[in-house]
Amino acid sequence: MGAQAPIYPGAVSNETPHRGTPSGRPGDGPGDRLVRIGVIVFAVGAIATLATVAPMLLGADPLPTAAYLISMLMGVGFALAAAGVLRSITAQRREATRTMDGREA
Repeated sequence: MGAQAPIYPGAVSNETPHRGTPSGRPGDGPGDRLVRIGVIVFAVGAIATLATVAPMLLGADPLPTAAYLISMLMGVGFALAAAGVLRSITAQRREATRTMDGREA
């Protein structure tokens, strides 16, 4: 088999061009703060869940109801992080649509 001719004349980048975040720093895009807060809230809920399950496995007295309520923060943190990811996705789609429509060069 012989060498194939290049499809495009010149060099082609293998990276997707984008403008980045408004401030230019990674992690400052729309939804990024929600994701960070969600991860922290989820971690607090996960630690509380481990603390509430441990007495059951060790045969000790169960913790008060407040500990069980704090363990529900896992779901809240997951929802916050998911909302941040969805917000980031919609912002990226909106930017891609604007770029493809030719509204911004």
